[in-house]
Amino acid sequence: QESFFQDIDLLQKHGINMADIKKLKLVGICTVKGIQMTTRKALCNIKGLSEAKVEKIKEAAGKVLNVGFQTAFEYSSKRKQVFHVTTGSQEFKLLGGGIESMAITEAFGFRTGKTQLSHTLCTAQLPGEEGYSGGKVIFIDTENTRPDRLRDIADRFNVDHNAVLDNVLYARAYTEHQMELLDFVAAKFHEEGGVFKLLIIDSIMALFRVDFSGRGELAERQQKLAQMLSRLQKISEYNVAVFVTNQMTADPGAGMFQADPKKPIGGHILAHASTTRISLRKGRGEMRIAKIFDPVMPENEATFAISAGGVTDAKE
Repeated sequence: QESFFQDIDLLQKHGINMADIKKLKLVGICTVKGIQMTTRKALCNIKGLSEAKVEKIKEAAGKVLNVGFQTAFEYSSKRKQVFHVTTGSQEFKLLGGGIESMAITEAFGFRTGKTQLSHTLCTAQLPGEEGYSGGKVIFIDTENTRPDRLRDIADRFNVDHNAVLDNVLYARAYTEHQMELLDFVAAKFHEEGGVFKLLIIDSIMALFRVDFSGRGELAERQQKLAQMLSRLQKISEYNVAVFVTNQMTADPGAGMFQADPKKPIGGHILAHASTTRISLRKGRGEMRIAKIFDPVMPENEATFAISAGGVTDAKE
């Protein structure tokens, strides 16, 4: 775990003063690896850091971290820390046991239970299979979903209502301020390393659709989205599962005979940043079908149901 969580304070031993380290922490860079993941240009934009200081910081980070190559076996042994958060449905075992840590999982669909899945993930933060010890959740809400829904799902898992609600840090985002929230998230994950296990954003694109309108602002929107996703990838390095939901839009390029002429928004930038993508569509009644796109598994489908207790197994 040491290689993932080397504190930025270690740079003091290599001649970086505490004032500069505090400036880095204020923008959510709390680990040495965080410096390696940030460009020189972005570091120079931090108030009070000159080009000379940035070069010195980069040099110090290079001394602390082994930035060269390592064998696949060494990297594989580090990946043993990865855990999976249960989704509430056995069928979702197709995901390899649930939502994976150190990765971004995206779920998209129209009125298919994305928020229900998010709430079930929050409530399922209990000690579980394969040594998963449970943990806290951060929930960033852009669509005004009601966290009270967690009480009903807690009943299904036979868990105390207040314990479940206390376990979730909830924030309502209204504008680009969701980017500032991610700085807080990075700092929180660093301060309480290993305590938080799941970050949920429901939904990731809602505010971008409001803040940037029309084709004229599309390039700027996609650039801001790319920066946010880059930040989420860095946050996932704290061995945290990142789960984001996404909205749909009409696809004007869809063929006449296409059954569902809708596609997820965010374009290729969001598609490539997500490690695993889950396409949700409606079945009969409360049934939902999830098609899973994962880089290490064949495309597969899982069937689940939406109930008063959240996401559960589908009854034939």
